[in-house]
Amino acid sequence: MNEGIVFANPDRVKLQLNVYRPMQIGRYPAIVILYGGAWQRGTPNSNQEFSRYMAARGYCVVAIDYRHAPQYRFPAQLEDVEAALSYIKTHADKWEIDIDRIALMGRSAGAHLASLYAYRSTTVPVRAVVNYYGPNNLLRGYYDPPFPDPLNVRAILRDFLGGTPDQLGELYRQASPINYVRPNLPPSLLVYAGRDHIVEAKFGRSLYEQLRATGNRAVMLEIPWAEHAFDAVFNGVSNQLALYYTERFLAWALKSTEVF
Repeated sequence: MNEGIVFANPDRVKLQLNVYRPMQIGRYPAIVILYGGAWQRGTPNSNQEFSRYMAARGYCVVAIDYRHAPQYRFPAQLEDVEAALSYIKTHADKWEIDIDRIALMGRSAGAHLASLYAYRSTTVPVRAVVNYYGPNNLLRGYYDPPFPDPLNVRAILRDFLGGTPDQLGELYRQASPINYVRPNLPPSLLVYAGRDHIVEAKFGRSLYEQLRATGNRAVMLEIPWAEHAFDAVFNGVSNQLALYYTERFLAWALKSTEVF
């Protein structure tokens, strides 16, 4: 493991990444991971047990950082994802990464950024997306918040984007991954929690239906008893179910000889 590698320094904010590599010498597919935390908190050290687990199964896992709201508002976070992927591309040979076999994976706010980057036109091609309970329609999320609403979703969105949809409707649309769904997107695994009161599972279902309607490959896993961030308990029943599908999806997307 290589920890705390600085990949960018926008506005004197040192953005870091961690690299988890298989023990064997070779050329490996990569999983680039973005942490959750309402776009306001978190570090690349989140969910290290998962990162180590996947590295032991033949992936180079790169956990990346991004600037936080409200001090830095969208699209700063997306710019940081772009900077991280450009850095990874530059260092692919050193880290034994196959740059043609990269998946983006995120949790919650990180899943939003992963999906948004993958569904837009990108400079670094992405082979697949793994979305754990990510917001994908910010306009609808603002007008249809969960009940109960323990984190105050509307306040989080205002901090992230700088205002309400009445003030910044176009920005809300630009920041919503669902608005970039079109044919020929990377395959997506969507994992949502049935008892989530932060990002409700109905948003995952809407994204899944739109992906399928446009001819894209998508898998939707809804865990009916699970709550937001269920995978924080790595050995828990909910995470083991999600991990089963995640492993098989990534093996198919990154290790299969099938052409997408």
